[in-house]
Amino acid sequence: MSFIDTIVQGVLLGGLYALFAAGLSLVFGIMRLVNLAHGDLIVLAAFLILLLTSALGLNPFLAALIAAPLMFLAGWGLQYFVLNRTLGKDVLPPLLVTFGISIVLQNGLLEAFSADSRRVSIGALESASIGVGSLNIGLMPLMTFLSALAVIFGLNQLIYRTALGRAFRATSDDIVTAGLMGIRPQRVFAMATGLAMVVVTIAALYLGTRANFDPTSGPSRLIYAFEAVIIGGLGSLWGTLAGGVILGVAQALGAAVNPEWQILAGHLAFLAVLVIKPRGLFPRAVD
Repeated sequence: MSFIDTIVQGVLLGGLYALFAAGLSLVFGIMRLVNLAHGDLIVLAAFLILLLTSALGLNPFLAALIAAPLMFLAGWGLQYFVLNRTLGKDVLPPLLVTFGISIVLQNGLLEAFSADSRRVSIGALESASIGVGSLNIGLMPLMTFLSALAVIFGLNQLIYRTALGRAFRATSDDIVTAGLMGIRPQRVFAMATGLAMVVVTIAALYLGTRANFDPTSGPSRLIYAFEAVIIGGLGSLWGTLAGGVILGVAQALGAAVNPEWQILAGHLAFLAVLVIKPRGLFPRAVD
């Protein structure tokens, strides 16, 4: 594999990591909530897509369209009835509650689906590629990266050009003043988590079609999401994309040297960015 090909594959892999991280970044940017169950919710959505494809014979993309509103409702209810009760000056209650949710999700999925590794079949798309000069680019990795671009662009448009986005920003800036202006923060937070779960479903679609997953896959996905968010800068959606690309490129370069170094190279890149820019590349930015 040539150096340019390695870089391209790393950039495309970064799109998947950006999808993992976008929902996490959205929730943290609006309500400063660190959701330790985020990775397990991605895996839950992947199993939901798998269930719809296997039980109803649906195309995975159609299954994701059905799963997205279901995940939105689950996220809305989780935030409104559970997580809103934990928000406050103390960051420990949300961490404990989401950690507990993570454990419940993992064990529930183990009971329902066993510990076997699964994958969502996408047919001919799994091996389809397009030629760009001397490079052969996989169609699914390219679609993943383009989806990450579309998701992050769409979230930015939502935040800056809609009434809901103004409510997000107002609540994030000053929850008390937002409440005095007629905004109901609990509903705003629930809407944000619901939207994050829609992004989670998109991430789960590409996770399930590109790699094997099992009920215990969530924590590793959470680590990649955290690293991408922190590299980019907390609250920065475009920074999250940059963070995902940096992780992907680092892993691709590490794997090119030695396949056993792939994951380690990503972690080392994460640490290197923290040493140079402790607050991330684009701190406190959104675009």
